[in-house]
Amino acid sequence: MDLLSAGIIICVIILLICLSAFFSSAETALTAASDARMRQLARKGRKRAQIVEKLRKNRERLIGAILVGNNAVNVLASSIATSAAISLTGESGVAVATLFMTVLLVLFAEVLPKSYAINHADEFALRIAYPVRVLVWLLTPITAAIRLIVVSILGRSTTTTDREDELRGLIRLHAEDTADEEGRETGAMLSSVLDLGDITVEEIMTHRAAVTSLNIEDRPEDILSFILNSPHTRHPLYSESPENIVGIVHVKDLLRQLHAQTDKDALDIDIAQIATEPYFVPETTQLFSQLQAFRSRREHFAVVVDEYGDLRGIVTLEDILEEIVGDIDDEHDTDLPGLTPQPDGSYIVDGTVTIRDINRALDLELPDDQASTIAGLVLYESRNIPRVGQEFIFHKMGFRIRKRNHNQITSLRIWKQNGSAGTRT
Repeated sequence: MDLLSAGIIICVIILLICLSAFFSSAETALTAASDARMRQLARKGRKRAQIVEKLRKNRERLIGAILVGNNAVNVLASSIATSAAISLTGESGVAVATLFMTVLLVLFAEVLPKSYAINHADEFALRIAYPVRVLVWLLTPITAAIRLIVVSILGRSTTTTDREDELRGLIRLHAEDTADEEGRETGAMLSSVLDLGDITVEEIMTHRAAVTSLNIEDRPEDILSFILNSPHTRHPLYSESPENIVGIVHVKDLLRQLHAQTDKDALDIDIAQIATEPYFVPETTQLFSQLQAFRSRREHFAVVVDEYGDLRGIVTLEDILEEIVGDIDDEHDTDLPGLTPQPDGSYIVDGTVTIRDINRALDLELPDDQASTIAGLVLYESRNIPRVGQEFIFHKMGFRIRKRNHNQITSLRIWKQNGSAGTRT
């Protein structure tokens, strides 16, 4: 073999290795590129992003074309190198060419290009969009035939991708990889948005036992005094029984009415005329649906009822927003009502406090799928109506019954407990 022939062979091998590197990096970049970013760029009119989206819609054809091209150039490069090595060194050239080409292909056609592509997936995918589209079009007959053979042997794939689970995983990875508190809070907020479709109004509502409402028969001065001492801006109005909600009194409406009155008859107001019609929602409504309903109706307050139409509690737009962003406190808010820390590390908690509020306040993971309040959880786990003073241990927490009103648990003491489940009296 003369020097010219050797030079040509080396140039051809280098060219084939470069093509192999292109195929390897293209496969990695086009599969690792961000779907979300490609969608945003495509909507902004980026032609290359639109091509990437079209290529990724048929991943089997895309990967098939790249693999055909990659294997073809690898086999051709190895064959040429083996032939040249045999002509130079005889039969030992096979081993020499195998070792030499393995090192070159692994290093320069696999590791280096794929490492670069994985670190610059979006940018590189946009750069190679046009040549890969041409390659896929040229190799379509071959990839179609290969696909037909594969389907005839293995059958068609029935695996589907759960996009929500994939998105949750990405959010969790982002939160775990973020060192600052802001990044972790962002991840928690994004996860909470996805949870809105799984949580019902019943799980976050203020239970009727904790709802303070106005009696339509009360004197106007008593109603004004009650509202002035309340941190809330909306108040249910009932007639005859607290279960019979007939309207909602907004503080702004009341102030407008008072402003319209003269000093002489400032307290001569009709609360029923000021109140607006109550908005009733079933307790099984999902938070996402309720959020959309609040937006469409331009409402911030709803009365929650059960399947029989009986009052269960109230829910507000702020309650739903707090499920996403956490507690929203203003200058009139207090700490979680009904939860009082004790010097020994335990907590005194009212039975009507919801499990979700306790979990957020104390960073716990008590289950709320079978009960919405802490008293309901104790009843569910104990399978009976416990006596005052009785203690339980479950979900790594201790519970002691402090007060009971007939069959209703009104007060408990809870504390963190690292022990096996059980009860003692």
